[in-house]
Amino acid sequence: MSSQTQTKALVSTEWIADHLKDAGLRVVEVDVDPSAYEKGHVEGAVGWNWKRDLQDQVSRDIASKEALADLLGRSGITPDTTIVLYGDNNNWFAAYAYWALKYYGHDKVQLIDGGRVKWEKEGRAYSTDVPRYSAATYRFHGSPREEIRAYRDHVQSKLGKAGLVDVRSPKEYSGELLAPENLPQEGAQRGGHIPTAVSIPWGTAVNTEDGTFKTVDELREIYGGKGITANQEVIAYCRIGERSAHTWFVLKELLGYPDVKNYDGSWTEWGSSIRVPIEK
Repeated sequence: MSSQTQTKALVSTEWIADHLKDAGLRVVEVDVDPSAYEKGHVEGAVGWNWKRDLQDQVSRDIASKEALADLLGRSGITPDTTIVLYGDNNNWFAAYAYWALKYYGHDKVQLIDGGRVKWEKEGRAYSTDVPRYSAATYRFHGSPREEIRAYRDHVQSKLGKAGLVDVRSPKEYSGELLAPENLPQEGAQRGGHIPTAVSIPWGTAVNTEDGTFKTVDELREIYGGKGITANQEVIAYCRIGERSAHTWFVLKELLGYPDVKNYDGSWTEWGSSIRVPIEK
């Protein structure tokens, strides 16, 4: 995203390179492939494993408030710490972590625009040293922000009323595939999309050369051109909730849409549910 459209939700690679050692700031890497962190990461960054750290290990759900608070504490993070997130795949799971933190009430959180892609493109150094920080005690206050999360029954009640955004690939949207082409074709019993959902793949929001977000004007045209506007409730979904968290970030944090929800149950839930409508 160009400098004139920089928002408080985003920081540049240049900025983070200059502020790595700032007190009260913690850089966190969250990758689709957790082994990427071990091969090299931004100096001082903590590595989170999305499967182990950000999801419940028994039921299909995001990590509980207590589990996430424990993770933050182990990472030396307090409620006053600004968390700066980045990752591979143009920040798929970094955006998911951002959304989860916002859901539970940690507002001091930002994304590095472009993530690993831009950092590497600029030839910036990585470290293989795993930092050790003194453990902190972390507690979330208040209830989760359900206004930024959608559940299946709510989605079904909003068909034709809310703006539904399917952020998966066109072949997933059509029902030809159940998952991205490079992944095992599993996760749902049926293919297709939620009725009335428009197809706006998550990747249309970023520049292919360096993974940074497109300008606000470009983004507004991409989503507004498909009827996804700020004057309605908007619900984004994908297969398991991480790509739709990326689109949620675009609509909520970059475009400032007031009512945006991430349906993290997404197609893995919808495509296997009894008697929910599907379009191909």
